[in-house]
Amino acid sequence: MSLQLVPPRVQPPLDENFRPAILANRNFQREVEAISSSFVLGLERNGREFTRFETKIHPENHQNFESDYQYIERIVKFLLWQRGGHTLYVGGSTTIADYLRNNYSATGERKFDHKFMSEQVYEREFSVISCSVDKVPASHETGKLLGRNLKGYRIGFDLGASDRKVSAVVDGIPIFSEEVVWEPRKHKDPEYHYQEVMNAINTAASKMPRVDAIGGSSAGIYIDNRPMVASLFRGIPQEKFAEVKNMFLRIREEMGAPLEVINDGDVTALAGSMSIEDNGILGIALGSSEAAGYVNTEGHIMGWLNELAFAPIDYSPNAPDEEWSGDKGCGASYFSQQCVFRLAPKAGIEIPANVTDARKLKIVQEKLEAGHLGARKIWESMGIYLGYGIAHYADFYNIKHVLVLGRCTSGRGGELLLEGAKKVLETEFPELLNKIVLHLPDEKVRRVGQSVAAASLPVV
Repeated sequence: MSLQLVPPRVQPPLDENFRPAILANRNFQREVEAISSSFVLGLERNGREFTRFETKIHPENHQNFESDYQYIERIVKFLLWQRGGHTLYVGGSTTIADYLRNNYSATGERKFDHKFMSEQVYEREFSVISCSVDKVPASHETGKLLGRNLKGYRIGFDLGASDRKVSAVVDGIPIFSEEVVWEPRKHKDPEYHYQEVMNAINTAASKMPRVDAIGGSSAGIYIDNRPMVASLFRGIPQEKFAEVKNMFLRIREEMGAPLEVINDGDVTALAGSMSIEDNGILGIALGSSEAAGYVNTEGHIMGWLNELAFAPIDYSPNAPDEEWSGDKGCGASYFSQQCVFRLAPKAGIEIPANVTDARKLKIVQEKLEAGHLGARKIWESMGIYLGYGIAHYADFYNIKHVLVLGRCTSGRGGELLLEGAKKVLETEFPELLNKIVLHLPDEKVRRVGQSVAAASLPVV
């Protein structure tokens, strides 16, 4: 028996197949409430950091036990890309542990996830440990304070898959900002990436008498200023990837200034925390892909992956495949320009094939601003996705604010995104409507806010 899927009460106008993860999970928990067995997942990552997630499942002899496989596997998938981990503890069912061990093996259905957690993120073999509930280690989540340092002459850059932004910031005030269209994923030579980043930095440096610090925001997983996994560098052969891993260390040495680079999603959340002047913020950037980051209620960045582009939010068997991992129903297909391109044919919009992705998005956005009904339905659908996605994220994050940024939020699109999300919360999740505040910054903050926040990362 597969997991029972629940149709949304608020239907995306261009996606009749959408089946929100949050509704299926809540329905499952209602079903097992009176007959449940305790079940615990644990994820260990670097520095002895440990995540513990408790839930309920059917007893193993129950007729509906087979639905537990899909329920737990989707949660594991979400936790892996939200928190990260090299070792998965499965407490409460050896049967499910065996299933996950096979599924997340080098040859299993989730071999993409196995390879990335093993070889590229943590540089050690991903493993699954079966144990009793009480043997799953306790949570240990520390996090650290980052950013908010704005004194002096600083440079902040933000590297996306469609454009790169840079700002010259003097005592917290941006005096210059530039946005340049590029397509890094198509370039195989690491030197191209180095030169592009240096061009951005040198342009900003020319606007100030000196450079005291450089901060960077970039798509991907960064550890100690080294990109371990990054979609920007997908075109680079593996034998040359070491050059990219050390690129920012090279730039730091050549510039002779403190330099810090972290995941763009965490900088999104940091920018939100700085502008809203509060914590408990989930930042979501809808750009070439979905970038996410989180500042907890104490103001700490947790060191989680927050790669929600790979985290499932739609359980429909007809959900689109995520282009990199091959998995279905993941965030990148719903909260990015990929979603715009996917829904455009359904909206009666033909996009030219021989232009950049940035131009493709601009073409659809121009139609939206001109009042095209199909274009409007694209953003209405994305807004509904966002509402169900936020409710799902709230099961894994303690959220007070959601800050929505990125190219897809420009102009009328941003307003439609928030309208759709609020309609979903009002209809399906009224308890979250009063708990979570949705924010759409003004146009200037949406487009360059991350590079300004990035400038605050290094301590001088």
